Order: sequence, then C-alpha cells, then structure tokens
Amino acid sequence: MTVERALRMLAGFFVMLSVALGHWVSHWWFLLTAFVGLNLFQSAFTNWCPAMTIFRKIGLKDAAACACLTGNGASRYAVLHDAATTKK
Repeated sequence: MTVERALRMLAGFFVMLSVALGHWVSHWWFLLTAFVGLNLFQSAFTNWCPAMTIFRKIGLKDAAACACLTGNGASRYAVLHDAATTKK
C-alpha cells in the first residue's frame, strides 16, 4: 500500500464515520466531515497533510517511488522526476 492510497482510505473512512455519527448521534459530528474535506483541499495545493507524515514514518512508500521500484510506470516517474529537478 502506498501513502496516497492509505490517505484516501483514511479520509473515506472518516467521512463515512462522521456522516453516520452525524445522522445517529449528533449533528456536530458533521464538523469532522468538514475538517477532513478541508485537509484534503489544502493537501491538493501543498502536497502535505499530517496523515501523510505518519504513514511515511510507519514505512509506507510514495506512489512514484513504488512505481519506479516495480518497473510499473517507470517512464511516468522519470518524466515527473526530470520536471521536478530541471531548473528553468
């Protein structure tokens, strides 16, 4: 499993959990749904969220690194890596 997949899985779990709790327990649980959405929104621009740091510390790899190691999508990784390291 990669950091990106784990992040999507965790976010989806918390959205489903908070919607269920908001429906059956208290409407205040919908604030957790908003918090998860806000974190996903900001991570689209910054490419960082607290969960990603935790997932990396427990040993999950980034998707680009996994694609390079397995040979799947290696050309895509090379293009991304070249674009990131090339100075304009």
